[in-house]
Amino acid sequence: MNLPWTEIVLRLALAAIFGAAIGLERERKDWAAGMRTHMMVAMGSALIMLVSSFGFNDIVGESYAELDPSRVAAQIVSGIGFIGAGTILFRKPATILGLTTASGLWTVAGIGMATGGGMYFAASAATVFSLIILWALHPLQKKISNKFHQKLLIIHTKGDTNPRKIINRLLEDKDLDFANFSITRQKKDLMLEVMLEKSASNRLLDIIDSLQAESYVKKISWKK
Repeated sequence: MNLPWTEIVLRLALAAIFGAAIGLERERKDWAAGMRTHMMVAMGSALIMLVSSFGFNDIVGESYAELDPSRVAAQIVSGIGFIGAGTILFRKPATILGLTTASGLWTVAGIGMATGGGMYFAASAATVFSLIILWALHPLQKKISNKFHQKLLIIHTKGDTNPRKIINRLLEDKDLDFANFSITRQKKDLMLEVMLEKSASNRLLDIIDSLQAESYVKKISWKK
């Protein structure tokens, strides 16, 4: 069976639209894999699905040909991994960025396959759910992340500062619970890094505010 050209165009166009909807959300975050990348992945997946399903009709039924329509389409799942890997960035210390974008590209490939296979409802539903996960649930994830993830407190002071001053001030918070801390002497600076086991208490935040006003403290910052 050959598809009419209008159906082919419809499937490719819908795949591009679905990919664009998810890509726009990534574009808003200023990721390298934005709208056009997601559109190309979705439309390309739809095209490969069409080829896999209908591209070998001229030899169907021939005695010398054994056809498995799923074989070509199956390569999309493994092939998209190379593109996804290119969106993942490793930064020190122990920071990995781009996993959500990589998983989004993998999902977009699936949406393109569903569209190319004529499963319009499945593709539409997956697009809606993907947007909910990427956009609507982001504030909730951020709130949970801030509550449970460790936080790194970084304090820069003048080089001749006694680090005990800082440590004693921080320990005024009786509930202070830290996993690790380090002291690094640079040319003209002293840097203290304190890894907290839980989010800073109001008492600790007050102590940090008072430290900020000290003349020997140059800068205080947080990292998640």
